[in-house]
Amino acid sequence: MKNLVEELRWRGLLHDVMPGTEEQLLKESTTAYIGFDPTSDSLHIGSLVPIILLVHLQQFGHRPVALVGGATGMIGDPSGKSDERNLLDEATLEKNVAGIKNLLSKFLTFDENNPSAPILVNNYDWMKDFSFIQFARDVGKRITVNYMMAKDSVKKRFTGDGPGMSFTEFTYQLIQGYDFYHLYKNYGCLLQMGGSDQWGNITTGTELIRRMNVGEEAKAYAMTCPLITKSDGSKFGKSEGGNIWLTADKTSVYKFYQFWLNVSDEDAAKYIKIFTFLDQSTIEALIEEHQQTPHLRILQKRLAEEVTVFVHSREAFDKAVEASQVLFGGSSESLKRLDEITFLEIFEGVPQKEMPKETLNEPIDLVEFLVQHSGFLPSNAEARRALKENSIAINKDKVGETYQITTNDLINKQFVLLQRGKKNYFVVRMV
Repeated sequence: MKNLVEELRWRGLLHDVMPGTEEQLLKESTTAYIGFDPTSDSLHIGSLVPIILLVHLQQFGHRPVALVGGATGMIGDPSGKSDERNLLDEATLEKNVAGIKNLLSKFLTFDENNPSAPILVNNYDWMKDFSFIQFARDVGKRITVNYMMAKDSVKKRFTGDGPGMSFTEFTYQLIQGYDFYHLYKNYGCLLQMGGSDQWGNITTGTELIRRMNVGEEAKAYAMTCPLITKSDGSKFGKSEGGNIWLTADKTSVYKFYQFWLNVSDEDAAKYIKIFTFLDQSTIEALIEEHQQTPHLRILQKRLAEEVTVFVHSREAFDKAVEASQVLFGGSSESLKRLDEITFLEIFEGVPQKEMPKETLNEPIDLVEFLVQHSGFLPSNAEARRALKENSIAINKDKVGETYQITTNDLINKQFVLLQRGKKNYFVVRMV
């Protein structure tokens, strides 16, 4: 077996590892799992790391298990939280679980008939029939309260100034621990992976396996990756508009691509190891090339390409690149191919004016449109001067004074893009 631990270590994807884990992964193909919390019907880029870990697992000859927490999602993981989370109702939870399952299927091919294929499970399937008394007797008595209280995720909630922790959240690590035991017993799962904030929950699982009547020889392992941060200390995965999601309905491919394209040089050198599958020699060559010519942003461009293709597709990436070039000399044809969301994101912050659609029932002289209708230019004289200078473009095409605005100029049947010079944009929106 190739050394997965060594691979994750040089990529910056290793935080804590239980003794014996590396030896187990080198000895034989090992089944390992990561849990995903269904707080939404999608995942944001913070969840890209565990997805990438599962893909690395498979590439190194191991069997990944993706667990969607349909049961644990009803409780809420206290790890890293200062307050108790609002509980989701069953209908919302069911929708979220389905969305996450669908998303994970893009990255891993789940096939129940293939014994070596990745597995997708929902812990609600085995927790829903557990009675409280049965769980308290069969599971609760195996782990002491002292052991659970010693975990950082619990200690922080009791020593802070907040409201403490409810019994509901206190049971979370025990239920997650039972998930590990269930997968150990039914799928031969020996390893649980997750973010560094999950170390307490994961090690509770390894301890529970040892104590659940399977003997002292029972072996189970734990491995975590660091929580990803930005070089300036701010939270990774958020932009001014909120989370960057892995599905285009929540974050457009253009915005997703732009997020990676705009990371700092320091972050790009770190992220290209974490979020791509490029080999070490390729990455080192890219970093060296970037250092020679940092103004070309070679690292950012390659990072944005690799991650966008992985999460969306090559076709989606090509469209995002084309959309990005619209601001820098793109053609009218490329402009007209933009969907409404991408168009608005590209020209976010550009002055806009709304006009009734009926305004274009008849063609409008260009000077009149630039001044009286849109207010883009202050006077007819200014408009004529700009036109004589050949500095006015409609939807990226240069136009003269005799040009008339018609419905044929509408992008997505609602937008007209006005431009003076290279950087002075104005959007007219027909409503």
